[in-house]
Amino acid sequence: MKDPFKYLDELKKGKALEPEREARFRAELAISREVAAGERQGPFPGFARGVYAWHDMAVLQDQGRVQNPYLSQMKALDELLERDRQREKDGFPRKIKVGRLIKPGKGGKGKIVVVPSTEEEKLVHDPTIRPPGEGGSTGGSGKGEEGEVIGEQKVRDTGEEPGAGPGQGEGESHEMGASAYELGRVLTEQFQLPNLKEKGKKRSFTRYVYDLTDRNRGSGQVMDKKATLRKIVETNIALGNLPDLCDIDPTRFLISPRDKVYRVFSQEKDYEPQAMVFFLRDYSGSMAGKVTELVATQHVMIYSWLLYQYAGQVESRFILHDTEAKEVPDFHTYYNSRVAGGTEVASAYKLVNEIVEKENLAADYNIYVFHGTDGDDWDTGGDKSIPELIRILS
Repeated sequence: MKDPFKYLDELKKGKALEPEREARFRAELAISREVAAGERQGPFPGFARGVYAWHDMAVLQDQGRVQNPYLSQMKALDELLERDRQREKDGFPRKIKVGRLIKPGKGGKGKIVVVPSTEEEKLVHDPTIRPPGEGGSTGGSGKGEEGEVIGEQKVRDTGEEPGAGPGQGEGESHEMGASAYELGRVLTEQFQLPNLKEKGKKRSFTRYVYDLTDRNRGSGQVMDKKATLRKIVETNIALGNLPDLCDIDPTRFLISPRDKVYRVFSQEKDYEPQAMVFFLRDYSGSMAGKVTELVATQHVMIYSWLLYQYAGQVESRFILHDTEAKEVPDFHTYYNSRVAGGTEVASAYKLVNEIVEKENLAADYNIYVFHGTDGDDWDTGGDKSIPELIRILS
């Protein structure tokens, strides 16, 4: 950088400066040199002053230190969704869409990570951004109606080596992560999904309710008037104070302290609903690529919604089928397995019915079955699959 004082001397050679103006220039240049060298003390000592720097207001007008604008503008997901709902009430279309990032664990030992996010429409003036469908595959924007989910990210890389067979390695729990519950809540509120009707309940070992169910004679918290009156009548009948049932004189009744019946608070185990979800997928040769990704993504979203509806009381089972069906232990195996065989849908339905009957799941669970396939089936007439579907629905 050129020395400003040398530049001032060169300027004087070409043009005469008034002494007062030259003195003012030199004073300003001296301040600039002190600030650049870190010698001048001020609100930001050691900072070089530039044109339109972020701390101009603090240096020029001696204001306080400016807070980080990025931190002050951060909003929680709930605040953004609430603001977007208010925008819709005011007559404007919603601008925030719910996206997701789904990533299965490797070797069946990881968990599915479901990350709820928001994306707000913005005007971007950048010629390097291409419209959807041009260039490489990207995520984050796409055509669709207001409220639709956009911005997918691939579950796995396309360059993954083929031949990853089913069942390799031991899998841990096929739980899809704690954030799946939060995503289910966001989906239910954002898309106004309906609440499910409870079809069955099982006694809980962790949840309790407190109610006035126990009764105590003589003392308690709230008097049970009907039970107390019944005891008084029984006592006076035994004492002979009711000779004529058509002519009852309550003033002759004797009331014993033991005749008073009270209700007291007691701890009772609560009954809560729980769900068993069967995810079925055709993993024949025709299901490779985008079809499998679409099925897996839909199943994760469905699982998240059910997890929120049943307050976390959801168990999932994974079944793969080509011409024969088998159960796999985790979602990673469920997603990555593939074969080159044919397709017989009835085998998966039959396996579901066998598991439900063998383990007597219908007694304690609300059972849901979701099937992902491309529509191919060797049983074109439904002679085998329709009877199994009727058993599932019953």
